[in-house]
Amino acid sequence: MKQLVLDVRLDAPPRLDNYFAGDNQALVAALADQARGVISDHIYVWSAPSMGRTHLLRAATAAASDGAYLTPDQVIEPLPGHALLAIDDVDSLSDAASIAVFNAFNRSREQGQTLLLAGNAPPRELALREDLRTRIGQCLVFEIQPLTDTARSAILSSMAAQRGLRLDGDVVAYLMRYGRRDMPALVSTLDALDRASLERKRAITLPLLRDLMRDGLTL
Repeated sequence: MKQLVLDVRLDAPPRLDNYFAGDNQALVAALADQARGVISDHIYVWSAPSMGRTHLLRAATAAASDGAYLTPDQVIEPLPGHALLAIDDVDSLSDAASIAVFNAFNRSREQGQTLLLAGNAPPRELALREDLRTRIGQCLVFEIQPLTDTARSAILSSMAAQRGLRLDGDVVAYLMRYGRRDMPALVSTLDALDRASLERKRAITLPLLRDLMRDGLTL
């Protein structure tokens, strides 16, 4: 698996090169091209929760020379004219916000603007007005593919190695079997293990993890 991660702390600024890409290399490449203005296509990204939609949108707008990121409550008419405009959680748009996004599609060519949208379902299943749903369906559409457990395990071990930690294999197996397997949860657990290992001067083993769980750590 390609080595992906440098700044992987939960507080690290979102970047395209610190996203856990897995089988989403084509998506990350398309967003990089969109941010650089190499492609002028609008892009729509969808997935289940906790798969990094917001990370990708914020990372793409940060990479663009003129980008902006909006949440649904920030979508009001007229929308800003940034070259790359990202709108998150379009499934939560109000009626007025939906009209504003539809108008942005209509003005985008004239303004030289590219839209990057994200939601929780494929375009045809979005509970939005039909004209906006049709416009979204005409975007380049990407479904974020979940990481496999093998990829999650490899990423977690790689992150530990980058911190100079030896992560016992039993710990990884336990987390894959009993814990939440989305990457934010796994990174949070690794952070807790890292702190506990330093404070208690103990190796990161299954007994340490179980001690932390008895102390209130939730996997």
